[in-house]
Amino acid sequence: MRQRIAVVGGGPGGLTFARVLHRHGHPVTVLERDPAPDARPPGGALDLHAGLGQLALEKAGLLAEFEALSRPEGQAMRILDPDGTVLRDWRPRPDERANPEIDRGQLRDLLLGPLDVQWGRGVSEVVPGAGDGVLVRFADGRQETFDLVIGADGAWSRVRPAVSPVTPHYTGVTSVETSLDDIDARHPGLARLIGDGSMAVYGANRSLVAQRNSGGHVKMYAKCRAPLDWHANLDPADADAVRSSLLDLFDGWAAPVLDLLRQGTSFVHRPFYTLPVSHTWTHVPGVTLLGDAAHLMPPLGAGANLAMLEGAELAEAIATGSGDPDETVRAFEERMWARAGRWAKITTAGLERLVSADPAAAIAEFDQVQPA
Repeated sequence: MRQRIAVVGGGPGGLTFARVLHRHGHPVTVLERDPAPDARPPGGALDLHAGLGQLALEKAGLLAEFEALSRPEGQAMRILDPDGTVLRDWRPRPDERANPEIDRGQLRDLLLGPLDVQWGRGVSEVVPGAGDGVLVRFADGRQETFDLVIGADGAWSRVRPAVSPVTPHYTGVTSVETSLDDIDARHPGLARLIGDGSMAVYGANRSLVAQRNSGGHVKMYAKCRAPLDWHANLDPADADAVRSSLLDLFDGWAAPVLDLLRQGTSFVHRPFYTLPVSHTWTHVPGVTLLGDAAHLMPPLGAGANLAMLEGAELAEAIATGSGDPDETVRAFEERMWARAGRWAKITTAGLERLVSADPAAAIAEFDQVQPA
């Protein structure tokens, strides 16, 4: 008899897991708390790495579709000094596909395909070893039992407490997000400033990053080192007050750079949290984690890539394995911990350099990871 499998979370990792299982003809239940795919903004674009996210899509049989949707030109990166001087202006070759960009919404729709996702099924608790399997309790009071439950439900995972008592901690860095629509027509000067991909400006303990998405949409991220409650006296819904606070924070920077903040119409406060670099747990039969639920790290391009590859690898192992299913999951965890630990160290060190007292450290970080 086949296992009853549920994945909690309809993000890139959970959907990749389900899509690969579906490709192998294995039934899977996807539990997502959002009431519909478009219930909230999907977030900024993702760069999918050739050996991580793209490999996961290949395992799901979706690489060709991804290549048709992705934006290789989005790999471009421009770095400016706070006075507006261009310090770096890297542009990809026409055949460069190491890290092409794709909008999160497009990736979600690509992965959803034929999957039957149970929307509006918020999980409140997962209880392993509950008689006939793993008990999943839902926020609406219902409950259901599965043989295997995978927590792919992000930073504040409701599945994680079933295997680990660890909770995320604040890194000391906060990002305030805003955006612009139809930038090429409405703000052509800012469009030229950003270029085809992303633009970053680094100062002492603060930075401003702008990232192109498709359709002329641009996301901006104002990052700084600050106490978790730095915005306690601000009403997040008061865009004018938040904008004024940010303009004070970046006072003295070049006018075209500050125009990115002046033109933003709404602002979202996003403090960066992480789990310990070496986060592991004692294996619990019937429950495991992947992605941010397992190894939350600074958002520097690795998180979604790792989650997708982990989802694909675990699904393949389950679908093709002939031994003890629990040992299959245990072996997956060991592989995941080793790889995620390496990336957690890289991204933690990267965040320290990108938002530091020495802006030159951020330039060095760029030069270290960017092709010549």
